[in-house]
Order: sequence, then structure tokens, then C-alpha cells
Amino acid sequence: MFHLLERYTTESVTSGHPDKVCDQISDAILDACLAQDPLSRVAVESFGSHGTLMLGGEVKTRAKVDFEKIARKVYRDIGYTEKLKVLNTIAKQSPDIAIGVDVGGAGDQGIMYGYATNETKEYLPKGVVLAHALARRLEKLRRDGTLKWLKPDGKTQVTISQGKVITALTSTQHDKKISQEDIRKELIKHLFTPILGSTKNIEILVNPTGKFEIGGFAADAGLTGRKIMVDTYGGLMPHGGGAFSGKDATKVDRSAAYMCRFAAKNLVANGHAKKALVSVAYAIGRVEPVMVEAFDDKGKNLTSVVTKHFDFRPQAIIERLGLTRPIFRETAAYGHFGVAGRPWEELVEI
Repeated sequence: MFHLLERYTTESVTSGHPDKVCDQISDAILDACLAQDPLSRVAVESFGSHGTLMLGGEVKTRAKVDFEKIARKVYRDIGYTEKLKVLNTIAKQSPDIAIGVDVGGAGDQGIMYGYATNETKEYLPKGVVLAHALARRLEKLRRDGTLKWLKPDGKTQVTISQGKVITALTSTQHDKKISQEDIRKELIKHLFTPILGSTKNIEILVNPTGKFEIGGFAADAGLTGRKIMVDTYGGLMPHGGGAFSGKDATKVDRSAAYMCRFAAKNLVANGHAKKALVSVAYAIGRVEPVMVEAFDDKGKNLTSVVTKHFDFRPQAIIERLGLTRPIFRETAAYGHFGVAGRPWEELVEI
């Protein structure tokens, strides 16, 4: 049995956050490989720090891809103009891994979880939805020119108590010329009010350190996979296995987590539960999962429903969700779940 706390806090970050820059670069490289060769095997990591970006990991692909060019383009697209030194150490994938994967086995061992709740139309906890909505709008206000002093790096956070927002926070990179007083006033008007409605009785925190002029890799290191709770359920549900970005779908860290979400969402959507948690575990190279389990928040076992309607063998997941397509870069910011149009968010009858 599981339940959400009566009071909890969740966060999100903008696409310009250093960790998210790395996620997007890794997934852009994945997409570039899949666009030319849908059977590409990709496990790419990115690490950025103070003017330098290091690309690492392994690929097995027929695609001809300029990894450095892709990384620089993502960096510019996000909104950064600083010079960037790129070190590329991406190598060929170990043939030892391919032995099991080539016959449909899992690309790694591990445990993956998926969660859904009827609390919101996104089938996600309210705090998760609002934190992402604030972060998305923060980027939109920068890109559409509404707030010209905004810079790419930023964070948001929401605290929920008994279903109501009691605290909302943003730390956002900004131009040197604007005062913190004006930043607060403009963000309450253009960011918090449109997303939260009335801010009455909500504690609004803006740039609690006092200023945030330096951002991105100039202020902090970034690393692929370091925002996995932002990517999933805000820390409110367990997370096993590993991170998502930069990995093709033979890596069950990613694909099985998507399948667990797909199953959990459809358990709730079809009335089998108000809240559902689905988990699966694998052994590297083995086709059949070593475990599949599903429960609702009252402790009712829903495993038989899940195993009847959802096939958790790695190749079956890839085929059902269409995961050989280049669809991953846009998942690398603002959460992998609750976004319409993604195959694991589809509603089906079970």
C-alpha cells in the first residue's frame, strides 16, 4: 500500500538548467542516430562545466552523426551564447552487451516503476503538474519576449498541503539591469497568477538568494540523468533502475519505466484504481522480466490485470510504444509523463 503525504513539495527546472542542457544534448544525439538507423544502440552521457562540455558513452549505429555539432546546436537553441569547448569520447558499444540484447533480452538489470493518479487530467500529482507548468511558462515568457530580462537557467518549486498550494517558488536567471523588486512583481503578474490563479494565501518566493545573474555551465556543472525525480514523479513515488536521457529503448531503465507508466495510467483511466503503482524488474540479457507487480493505494493487487494486457518483454515494449523513432529530445525537459501525444500516455481499453 502507498499514499501521498498530506504535505509535500515538488520541483521542476527550465530547459536551460545545466543538468537539463545535458539531458537534451544526450537525447538529441540519440534522435540523430535513430533518424538514420532505427536499430541504433545508444548510451550517451553529457557533462558540462565552466565552458567545457564532455560527451561520453557508447553507440552501435550505421548513422553518420557529428556529435559535437549536435551538442553546440542544442546549446544555442536553448539560448546560451557563451563559447563552449566540446570533448568527444563516445566509443563503440561493447560486444558483450550486444550478446543478450540482440536476441531480445534486457539491456541491463534493474527495477522500474510507473505511477498514475486520478488527481489531475494528466494523471499525475497536482504538485508535479504545477511545478512543470511554472517552469514551462518561465521559458515561454523568455522566448516570446514578454520578459526580456529573463535568461535560460531557472527552477520552480511548489508545496502542497491537503491539496492546496501553500508555497510557490522560482529562482530564475536574469539580466543585471533589473531589480529584484521588479522581478518579483513581474513574475507574480506573468508567471504565478496565470498558472496558480489567485496568489492569495500562497507564499511566493522569488530568487531567495537575492540575485541570479550567472547561470548555466558558467555557474554550475551539469550532468545527464541528474534530474530523474523531476523527470518522473517528483520524488513522491519510488524510482529504480537508472536515468532516461541518452539511452535507446533496449535500455529498460527507460523503456520499461515508460511501459510501467502506460500500464499504471490505464489502470486508473479504466477504473481499476484511483491511484496505481506498477513495478517490473529485469536481468541483463534475459527476455522475460524477473518480476511484474501492480497495486492500488489501498493495497489491492492488480498484477493479473497488468500482465493480461501489457507485455513487458523489452522487444514487445519497443514495438507497442514505437520506441525506435526519434521522439526523445522533447522529453528531456519538463517531465517525461503527463504530456499528450507521447505513446506511453495513450489511453486504451483494458
